[in-house]
Amino acid sequence: MRWWLSLIVVTTVVVCASVVRGADTNTVSTVVTDKAPPTASAPSVVINNNDVCRSGMSVGAQTGFLGIATGHTITDENCERIKLARSLYFMGMKVAAVSLLCQDRRVFDAMMMSATPCPYKGKIGKDAQLAWEKNKKEAPADNKTFKNEEVPEDQYKDNE
Repeated sequence: MRWWLSLIVVTTVVVCASVVRGADTNTVSTVVTDKAPPTASAPSVVINNNDVCRSGMSVGAQTGFLGIATGHTITDENCERIKLARSLYFMGMKVAAVSLLCQDRRVFDAMMMSATPCPYKGKIGKDAQLAWEKNKKEAPADNKTFKNEEVPEDQYKDNE
């Protein structure tokens, strides 16, 4: 028993001594400079009105010698289209409001699929349907309604 106790004491002393020796050799050096690190300041693009269809973005970059920052606003055309259509509708110009919304291919396709075609140069209902079929080139780009149909060039004329 005494032999085990002395073995534990010796092992503990050896482990503690190696930890202390390892701590003695660990040195930390720091360099203090009197300069502040470079900072980049991107301009803030503030849009205070929630009725504006714009989003702001800015970016900045800084090196030790040169810094550059810029800002830009992005217009949301779909937001503008919806606000304009709403204004036209509240002024009693419902056909003009629908025509404005129909400039978006998704609205155009939805209207055609629901058998209520978008107005075409003042025509509504079946007259508008026939006019759109004769003037497929004037439909919004990338629409799915007339996508797979081949149309001869002479059918692009207006039927008034």
